[in-house]
Amino acid sequence: MNVFPRKRFFPLAASIFMILSASAFADDPASHEHTNSAVTDETPFLTENEAAMAKMMNDMAVRPTGDVNRDFVEMMIPHHQGAIDMAQTYLRYGGNEQLKRIAQEIIVDQQQEIAAMRLALGDPLPPSDPAPTQIPPQNPASSGTGMSMMPAMDPNMKMGN
Repeated sequence: MNVFPRKRFFPLAASIFMILSASAFADDPASHEHTNSAVTDETPFLTENEAAMAKMMNDMAVRPTGDVNRDFVEMMIPHHQGAIDMAQTYLRYGGNEQLKRIAQEIIVDQQQEIAAMRLALGDPLPPSDPAPTQIPPQNPASSGTGMSMMPAMDPNMKMGN
């Protein structure tokens, strides 16, 4: 018996998320103060961020395997990767140094949690690359290729509680 009908839940969750996001932006008085040039300047950020969220929601809709542990990890990894992708997008376009540091911390923290979940299931870790401190805007021709963001992690490392 499928107690958690994902085919119905994730599209519903995605719709609710998008409605809440849109209404929060629409109700933000500061958003009405932007000029047309400010909106145009923000377009690449908004486009990449929207793509990251859509990919995350799509990738979270996994087919149940009958293994609760694996199903949990298979849904959570895209969720964490979505946070990484959004933080990377902020690093490309954001200008606030404090928020850039937070975005960098999000990348590292989420990568570590992905690695910990894979290790908890006994899955191998993918090859690692160093986490970036700055990410230049993507070239449309090379968008989304060749960027593995998983840090090196000792398989014997214990996660603190």
